[in-house]
Amino acid sequence: MLRYILKRTLRSVGTLVVIIVIVFSLLRLMPIEGYFSNYEKMSPVQIRVGLENLGLNKPLPVQLLNFFGKLLQGDLGLSNKYRMNYPITKIIGPKMALSLRMGLMSVAIALAAGLSLGILMERSSKKKHRVFDRFGMVFIVLIQAIPASIYHLFIQIYGTGALGKAINLPTLFKEDNYATWILPVISLSLYSLAYYAMWLRRYMVDEGNKDYVLLARAKGVAPGDISRRHVFRNAIVPLIQYIPSSILFTLMGSLYVESLYSIPGMGGLLVDVIKRQDNTMVQALVLIYAALSVFGLLVGDIVMALVDPRISLNARKGAR
Repeated sequence: MLRYILKRTLRSVGTLVVIIVIVFSLLRLMPIEGYFSNYEKMSPVQIRVGLENLGLNKPLPVQLLNFFGKLLQGDLGLSNKYRMNYPITKIIGPKMALSLRMGLMSVAIALAAGLSLGILMERSSKKKHRVFDRFGMVFIVLIQAIPASIYHLFIQIYGTGALGKAINLPTLFKEDNYATWILPVISLSLYSLAYYAMWLRRYMVDEGNKDYVLLARAKGVAPGDISRRHVFRNAIVPLIQYIPSSILFTLMGSLYVESLYSIPGMGGLLVDVIKRQDNTMVQALVLIYAALSVFGLLVGDIVMALVDPRISLNARKGAR
């Protein structure tokens, strides 16, 4: 197990290094205006001195080495436009904490509701009228077919409109008032909820038709025990790998949701710094999202290997 974890970690670190090199190199091709707040008023001499102070006049390999050296110390640089000469880590810290809290809450809701819906759909699929199965299918198709921005906007309009007034739901987001978190968290949880329900139903139906289940039924094992101890436990394994990366997808979805509800999190920040052409901030945020993505996949692989003993950790056939 230790060898497998080390191997996957090294591979993930290598992937992240490649991403950093690509992003860093591409941003160096961007116009230099993004590194100065008052570029239009600067003389050629001032621009040259500014580039020297930022180290942008050095060869690209030297710039990369300097960047990696600062990165290992936890230094992402200074903001050039969003907040003049202010450390990026101090800007991102509180916003990331807020987005992660909201993301974890939405993932928890998606897990609880999605797995429950998937189980109900699988059980309902064996009955005559299949009420829950049909309802779940309609819900999943709507969530996956309609662009997320549409139903996010729909929830925001009706949730803060007549419905919000009827249940006394606040319309403005306040971090210390969790009633204002309800609509954003629900909006962020819908896609993952539909994903969990759809795939759990499919995996449970597939497991239910396998020989070991048929044998258990022939031996007279109670249907509830078969469903809980065998079918569900085997069907949940492929979904476990998706859970860490779903947090990242939730953060990406927050790009739009946070703008709708004026939430001071990571999502709105990325949009804002792109508009302002703050190259250093854009670079830092892209690298953070990349690191979260790689880390999510790594954790998903490790967790799936831990919960499923059938997966070979050292043999070639078990590598991904």
